Amino acid sequence: QVQLVESGGGLMQAGGSLRLSCAASGGTFSSYAMGWFRQAPGKEREFVAVISRSGGYTYYADSVKGRFTISRNNAKNTVYLQMNSLKPEDTAVYYCAAREGIVVRTTTRDYDYWGQGTQVTVSS
Repeated sequence: QVQLVESGGGLMQAGGSLRLSCAASGGTFSSYAMGWFRQAPGKEREFVAVISRSGGYTYYADSVKGRFTISRNNAKNTVYLQMNSLKPEDTAVYYCAAREGIVVRTTTRDYDYWGQGTQVTVSS
């Protein structure tokens, strides 16, 4: 059983930056591909970014490509999401998720474990 705890959310003005962290425990972190998702009020949870087990492969949603960077530190059992040039439409609860195995996926149903989420609010 893997436990995931996100941190780093907050209130930021448009154009600013935030870095989210997700600390994992209870499993072999390097066995999991890690993803970030987000959910805005009244909307479905959507894919943001994913990173492979080794960190050698990353993939982003078009809406964040070039602004967000996903990374991981397997020695610290932590995955990060660096968010730059924030926009009001980035406002959402951000979740990290873990998927066991080598294949990276972008849909919520493919992930085995989820964190509780951290709120990111971007003001205009």
